[in-house]
Amino acid sequence: MTDLERLWDDVPVGPAPTDRILRAARREQRSWHRPLLRSTGTVLALGALAAAFVAGTSVSDGPPEPPGSPGAGGAGGAVAEFSGALVAAGSCEALLEHYVDAGQELVGPWGWEQMWPAIAAEGAIRRDGAQRLRAPVAADYSAKASRATSSETGTNVQEAGVDEPDLVKTDGEVLYRYAAGRLTSYDVTGPEVERIGSVALAGTDDAEILLAGGTVVVVGEDRVVTVDVTDPAAMAPRTQLDLTSPVVTARQHGEDVRLVVSTGLPELDFVEPNRRRGITLAEARRRNRAVVADTTIADWLPRGSLDRGPEEQLSDCADVAIPSTPAPLGTTTVLGFAADDLPARDVTGIAADASTTYSSTDHLYLATAGGWGGWGGWPCPTCSSRIITTESDGTTQVFDLELDGIGTRYAGAGRVDGAVRDRWAMDEVGGVLRLALSPTTATGRGNAVVTLRREGDELLEVGRLDGIAPREDITAVRWFDDLAVLVTFRQVDPLHTIDLSDPARPRMLGELKIPGFSAYLHPLGERRMLGIGEGPVPGPRANRGWGAQAGLFDVTDLTDVRRLDTVDYPSGSYAGVARDPRQLAWLPGIRTVVTVVAHGRAGYVSVLRLADGRMRNEMVLAERGRDLDAVRLVPLAGNRVVLVTDADASYLDLAGPPAAE
Repeated sequence: MTDLERLWDDVPVGPAPTDRILRAARREQRSWHRPLLRSTGTVLALGALAAAFVAGTSVSDGPPEPPGSPGAGGAGGAVAEFSGALVAAGSCEALLEHYVDAGQELVGPWGWEQMWPAIAAEGAIRRDGAQRLRAPVAADYSAKASRATSSETGTNVQEAGVDEPDLVKTDGEVLYRYAAGRLTSYDVTGPEVERIGSVALAGTDDAEILLAGGTVVVVGEDRVVTVDVTDPAAMAPRTQLDLTSPVVTARQHGEDVRLVVSTGLPELDFVEPNRRRGITLAEARRRNRAVVADTTIADWLPRGSLDRGPEEQLSDCADVAIPSTPAPLGTTTVLGFAADDLPARDVTGIAADASTTYSSTDHLYLATAGGWGGWGGWPCPTCSSRIITTESDGTTQVFDLELDGIGTRYAGAGRVDGAVRDRWAMDEVGGVLRLALSPTTATGRGNAVVTLRREGDELLEVGRLDGIAPREDITAVRWFDDLAVLVTFRQVDPLHTIDLSDPARPRMLGELKIPGFSAYLHPLGERRMLGIGEGPVPGPRANRGWGAQAGLFDVTDLTDVRRLDTVDYPSGSYAGVARDPRQLAWLPGIRTVVTVVAHGRAGYVSVLRLADGRMRNEMVLAERGRDLDAVRLVPLAGNRVVLVTDADASYLDLAGPPAAE
C-alpha cells in the first residue's frame, strides 16, 4: 500500500488532508525512475485525488471556509476551479503549509540556495529583495519572433490580436509617449508631429504603456496607473495600484488587460555560519529552517494598495492552486481587469514560479523556467552545449489558462523534456501548443520541437522532433501555421525549416548554414524573410570583427532556403531588434524595413529597401547617448513612420520611389 492509499484510508471523515496528500505525491514521484516522460496522466490522478477532497467528495464536518472569511485574504471573486496538475489550496493554512514544507527543502546554512552560497549569489536579485534561484539568461541571444506584426497601436508584437506594453502607442491620430515618469500626447495627423499635452506620473519611471479606447494603462515594475486620455490635451490619472511583487509582463486583449505578477522566495532574516559565534553549518541550517517555519502567508503572496489605501492581499487563498508535482517554488499571479475599471479585477494564482508567459488570442500559457545547470550551464552566446536544468529531472511544466473577458480559468497542464528559454519559443495554432526546447539533463545535447494538444485537463505530447543542432543554442524562432523556422548558433548559423502540418510528426525539411547568426526573423510576404543578428564583417583579416548583419532569405522552397543578400554594419555594432523586437517596423506597401542599429554611443535607423532580391540600406542618425533602447519606429497609414526617441517624436523621412519585388 502506498503512502497515498494509507492517507485515503486513514481519513474517512474530517477536513481534507490536501497538503499531506501532496507531500505523499511528491515523495512517490521522486521515487519513480523517469516521471512523466510524455504524459502527466499518473500524477494528474494524484492531483485529482486531492482535488476530490477539496471539492467535498469526502465526508466533512461542515462547509468549506468561504473566500471572504478571516484568513482567506485578498480581493473577492468566484472561487477558482482547479483540477489535475493543480489542486486548490482550500485554505490559507493549507497553502502556507505547502510553502513552508517546500521552502524548508530549499534552505541551507546560507539561506535560500541550490548548492553553494556563491552560486546562489550569482542569481539575479529582484528589486523587492527576493532572491531568484536561476542563472541570468543572456537576453541578447534568447529565441525571438513569432508571427510578429504591428498591432493597431503601432507595436511590433508576437501575436496578432494580442497587444503588448511599449514606450509608445497610437490610435492613428494621437500618439502617446512615456518617458521619465511623464506621459505626453502628440497629434500625428498633420505634416508635422505636434505636441498636445503632458502629465507627470510620480513613481513610474521604468514603465511602459497600453492603449485601450480613452484609457492609457501605465505598467511599471510594481505600480499600475490608468490615465483618462479622452481629452489628450488634459490627460488625468484615474486609478493607481501599488504592488509588493514585480509585474513580469502584461498583455491586452481588446479592452481587457492582464498582468502576470511573480512573487519569488521571500526575503527573510537568515543567519550564516560563523565560527567565532559558534554557528556551525548544521546549526545555521537548523535556524534557517526555523525562520522559514515562522513565515506567514503574507510573506508568500503578493499584496496591493489601491489609490494609496491600505495594503491588502491581492488574491484569496482559495484562488491560488498548488501544483500536484514538484515545481520551482514561488507564486505566479494573473490579474485581469478592464482598462477603464482597474478596481474590478479578477485574480488567479499558482503556487509555483511559472512566469515565462506566452499568450494567444484566447489562452495564456505559463511555463516553469530553467535554473542552474552545473558549471556548463552558465549563459554564454559563443559557448557550445549550454545545457539548462529545469526541474530536477530536466523537464518543464506548462500550465494552460483559458481567457474569458477579464477572467482566467485553469484549463490544463503538461510536462515536457527540455527547457523553454522564453516566450518566443512558445506558439499555439489550431489548439496545438508548439514549443522550441533547449537541451536539459533529460534530453542530451540536441534541441527539439514538441507539439502538445489538450485532452481533458491534460496537455499531452503528440509529436516531437529531437536532435536538432546538437551543442548549439537556439537564437531565433519563427512560427507559421504549418512551419517552424529555427536558427541555432555555435560557429555558423544553421537555419532549420520544420514541417508542422501534421502535429504528430514534425519533420525536418531543410537546413542552411552560413557564417554568423540571426537573432530575429521577420516574414516579408510569402517568399521572403528577413534575418537580423550578427556576423563577421567583410574586409582584410586584420580589420575584421563582428557587427550587426541583416540577411534577406528566399523561402520559396522550404527544403532549399537561400540567402539572397546581406547588409553588413560596422564592426562592434549591434541590431536593436536582436534585443527588443519592438525596434523594427515593416512597411509592405513600399517594401521597406526600418530598424535600429547601434554603433558606439550613436543609434541609427537602418532603412532597408527591397527590390529584385536585394537590399539597399540608408542610415539615419536617430539618437546619441545612453537612451538607444528608447528609440521606436511607429508605422502609420500612408506609409508614414514616426521616429520616437527618449526626447521627442518626429516623422522619419522615407522619401524615395516604392520598390518592386
